[in-house]
Order: sequence, then C-alpha cells, then structure tokens
Amino acid sequence: MVSPPVAVVNACTRDGQGGSPTAVVIDDATLTDNDRHATVRRTGTSHTAFIDASTPDTPAVRFFTSVGELTNCGHGTIAAQAVLLHRSGATEHHGRQRTAGRTFATTAIRRHNGVEAWFDQGVIALADHADPTGGGIIAALGLQRTDIAADVRVASPGTPRLLVPLRDHPTLLSMRPDFDQLATECRRLGYLGCFTYALSPTLRTAAARMFAPAVGVNEDIANANSVGCLAAHLLDTSGTGEIEVHQGDTLRRPSSISASATHTGSGIVARIGGVVDLGPPIVPG
Repeated sequence: MVSPPVAVVNACTRDGQGGSPTAVVIDDATLTDNDRHATVRRTGTSHTAFIDASTPDTPAVRFFTSVGELTNCGHGTIAAQAVLLHRSGATEHHGRQRTAGRTFATTAIRRHNGVEAWFDQGVIALADHADPTGGGIIAALGLQRTDIAADVRVASPGTPRLLVPLRDHPTLLSMRPDFDQLATECRRLGYLGCFTYALSPTLRTAAARMFAPAVGVNEDIANANSVGCLAAHLLDTSGTGEIEVHQGDTLRRPSSISASATHTGSGIVARIGGVVDLGPPIVPG
C-alpha cells in the first residue's frame, strides 16, 4: 500500500486552543479497510475521516478508530468539512455529506481563528427509564448512585449512548472509570459509551466527559454527536434546546461544541458546530 496523504487538524477548539486531533484522508478507491485501519494506527489520532471526493457535490465520508469503523462521527464530520473548504480555496461553503446511508446538510465558513463547521445530525431517538445500575455501568464509571443528578437516558442519533447527568462539576472532573469493565458493559448492553455531564445553572452551558472504550476510545476530547443528543434531551425535558459543551479539560485539550435542537414532524433533530484549527495543512503519508 502507498500511504495516502493525511491532514491532521484540531477539531472543536475552545478560544483558539486545544481541540481533538483528527486525521482526515482523501480516500483512494484502491484502499482496503485493512489499509484504512493501518492508516488510523499510523496517525495516532483517536478518529480518522476518509473522504471519497469522487462526487464533490456530495462527498461520502467514512470514520475509523483503531478497532473498527464507526457509523458516524460528529467531530470527524466537522474536521472533514473544514478540510474540504480549505482544499477548495473558498471562504464559505454550504453543501451535503453522505455517511452510513444518510445525506445531510453541512456548512463551513472561514473565521479568523480557523474554520467554523456545522452539520445537521438528523433525528435523535430518546428512551426513558434507562437503569445503568443493574448492568454495572455506574460502578464501571467509578460513581455512586448519589452522584447522579437526574434520570439517565439513552439517546441515539444512529448509535445509542447513555446520557448521565452528574450532581456537580467536581464530581465530573474526579471520575476514574474502570475502562475494561465499562467496555464489557457497553458491549453487552449495546451502547457506544457514556456521556457524563454537569449542567450550569442556566442550562445553556455544560461540562462533559465522554467514555467509549468499547470502540477503542477510553475518553473523547470532543464528542459532537453526544452534544447533539444532550441538546435534544434538554429540549424534550426543559424546552431549551441550545447548549455549548466544554470537554477535554482532564486531557489538557480544551474543546467546545455547540448544538441547537428543534422539534420537527419526524422527531427532534439537532444542528451541531465547532471551530477547526487546520494547523500545518498536510502531514506526509
């Protein structure tokens, strides 16, 4: 295999700093999935987006971690759209992306601090009465039932994950999950992972941590799809569907993701955005 060129960008930065290092590859039809896995391991990033640019009006994007392919990836979509805008030389683009059989709207705009990118997440399914205690999820997270501020919910924009509200910010920061146990429980119950969060008093900002060892990512610096899920949950329970979420502080990579959820005839949908620092444009393959 001839290694394809790889752009490594920082997705969902906060105040011009941090963000999640994300690899973006212009895909080659000759690559096999084994080749793509090798590329992920070579880049050393938690996620890699592979863009099929053969249909430039609606590029197809696939996402891989070190252990497999993901159905979708929010911050990977934001990174991919920023790289596509950079390659085009334009200052703004409104387009569409195909991932996992779904085509959705995207926007990318050059800003002074990078590229601001947004995408439509689609319908988010919310399920009540999730009880993670019986399955050992709470114990695997290193939490007690008294650490949980409200009902735990299952949310799925295509892949289900748990939304776990915590009583305060210090509890969030002090978490020390047992990743092996958490991976076992999430695989058994069919969850991508656990999105733990602490809301501010205004409900418009939150701090969060996302744990997904079942798919090879012990802790995400930024998890955009889960932020969209949180926005949908907040709209459903409080009527306020706008949120800005800070992640990555415990990993010394501050990140910020914004989401806005709305009711539609098909269900609750969300629009998700973040700023991408392109950094050095290309890392040789």
